[in-house]
Amino acid sequence: MPPSLSRRRQLRVLAAALLAAGATPAAAGTEPAAGAYRLNPGDVIRLSVWKEESLTREATVQPDGSVSFPLAGQVPAAGRTAAELENEVRNRIARYVADPVVTIELLDARGNRVYVLGEVQKPGQFQLDRPTSLVQALALAGGLTPFAARKSIRLLRRDEKGVEQVTILDLDRVTKDTSAAGNLVLQAGDTIIVPGGSLF
Repeated sequence: MPPSLSRRRQLRVLAAALLAAGATPAAAGTEPAAGAYRLNPGDVIRLSVWKEESLTREATVQPDGSVSFPLAGQVPAAGRTAAELENEVRNRIARYVADPVVTIELLDARGNRVYVLGEVQKPGQFQLDRPTSLVQALALAGGLTPFAARKSIRLLRRDEKGVEQVTILDLDRVTKDTSAAGNLVLQAGDTIIVPGGSLF
């Protein structure tokens, strides 16, 4: 077999193995995958820099959305993915550390809490460590009781100005609509209220 043909076959086998493992041809540092977790105030993270143990720190995302790291100062973190924060810190400390390799690890998604109240089996607050939909949050709360008004579920969410917005959702329509609009991903601080059928 000619060497060039053997080489091409090896490359094809390697490519197949990478695809089977879930690898993609996208280069590191590209846009985060859809649904990647975004940090919230209250989350606890660990920053480490390869071969720079003195820079390893645990930090809590502050109410203003920032974190403080040596050499990097106050860094906006809320709303960013770990990869985005890594890039920001890397750029800031590059003047002090040659070719820094920065890693951000989420230790505790303490700030990502939602509340499910009303006619569910287990009402209360729930700490989320990954993107979670309305239907998934209701499942975490044990599902609806027989008295739940499925067509009048209320989602309470504060906008950027702190004003509370109320959205009324029909669960039957939401479960049939697989689009993002139909089964929206919850945000930190969201409150879901499931009213009783006899009251609404």
